[in-house]
Amino acid sequence: MNSRIPDLGKPVIAILTTSDRLRQFRGNRENFRDIIRTGKEMGYLVYVVTVRDLKLDEPVINGYVPSSNGRIWYSTPMPLPQVVYNRIPNREEEERASVARKIAECLEHPEIHLYNPNFFNKWNLFEWLKESRATSKHVPKTRRLRSASTLVAMLKNHDSLYLKPENGKAGKGIMRLKYRLDASLPYRLQIQSGKKNVTYKAASLDRVWARIGKERGASRYIVQQAIELAAHHGRPFDLRVLLQKNGKGAWAVTGIGARLAGARSITTHVPRGGSIEEPASMLEGTFGAERAAAILKSVPMTALLIARQIERASGTMLGEMSMDLGVDEEGGLWFFEANSRPMKFDEPAIRKLSLERIFQFSQHLSRHRK
Repeated sequence: MNSRIPDLGKPVIAILTTSDRLRQFRGNRENFRDIIRTGKEMGYLVYVVTVRDLKLDEPVINGYVPSSNGRIWYSTPMPLPQVVYNRIPNREEEERASVARKIAECLEHPEIHLYNPNFFNKWNLFEWLKESRATSKHVPKTRRLRSASTLVAMLKNHDSLYLKPENGKAGKGIMRLKYRLDASLPYRLQIQSGKKNVTYKAASLDRVWARIGKERGASRYIVQQAIELAAHHGRPFDLRVLLQKNGKGAWAVTGIGARLAGARSITTHVPRGGSIEEPASMLEGTFGAERAAAILKSVPMTALLIARQIERASGTMLGEMSMDLGVDEEGGLWFFEANSRPMKFDEPAIRKLSLERIFQFSQHLSRHRK
C-alpha cells in the first residue's frame, strides 16, 4: 500500500476525526484521500486517526489509509504523529467530553503539535475583531439577540438586519428582518429554508419576535446590521478567502473565490443555491476594471490583518481559516464569517496549494519545539 517510503526527516501527520460504528470513521473521505495522496507525493507519512485510537502513551496506534483506488480504507498500525490535523467533523462531536479531553491532551503533549483546536463562535469572532482599531472598522454593527428590545434598538439605525445563529454552519438558520415604514405590514422576516425563502410579514414587532422565537428554538443568535452588497445582475455576491500558514509559519492567502447568491437566497452559500464565480469578473461588473483591480488588491491585506487578530485574540494556535468578506456598493470590505475548519475550495489552483500548505506548515511546526 505504501508505494513511497516517507522521508524520516519529515513529521508523521495524523488527520484527527471521530469513530463511526458503521463506517470506521466520520468526515469527508474525498478530502482525506486528497490530503493523504498529496502527503505521499511530498514524501510524508499521513493517515486518518480517530479520537478513540489516538493513544498518546503508545508508540504505535491504529490508523486508516485508503486502498490504491481509494474505495476501501484499511486499518493499519502507525507510528504516533508529531502533527495532528484537526478535522473533527462538527460542533456536537467537538463538545463531547472524550473529544475535548483528547484535544486538551494533544495541546499539552510535549512532542505533538495540534492547531485549530476549536470551531469558532460568531459572537466571539466579532468581539475579538472589535478589540483592534485596524480590524474593528471592517465589522458590521453586531449585538447578541437577547430580546425584542435588541431589535428595536438596532432598527432605529438600520432598516435591514441579519439574524444569525452563533454556532451556525453553511448559512443554516439565518434570517433577514426588514422594516418598511410605508407598508401596511411594515415588518418582513425572510427565513432561509433549504434553497428557498419564506417571507413572513407582520404589523407589529411582537408578532415578528414570536415567529423568530419559533424559528431559533434554543439556539443563541446574534443580530447584525445588513450591509448592502455590491451585486452582479441584481444578485449580491461576497468573497471567500482561504488563509493558511506557510512553510515559514506565517499567514498567507492561499486563494480568493467569489460566491454569488442564489436567485431567491438571502446568503451566498452554495448549498443554499449560491454559485462559485471568478472574483475579478464579479467586481468588474459593478466597479469597472480599474476600480475592481484596486479592491481585489486590498483583499489579501485586510484578510491577513483579520486572521492575525483572530489568532491573537483567541489565544490558540491556528494554521488555517476560510473567511467571508463582503464588498459594499462603495467598494468597502466587511467581515462576515470565519471558519476554523474550512470546507474545500473547488477552484483547482486554490485546492492544490491548500493541500500542499498543510504539509509545509506541518514541516515548520516539527522543526520547532513546543
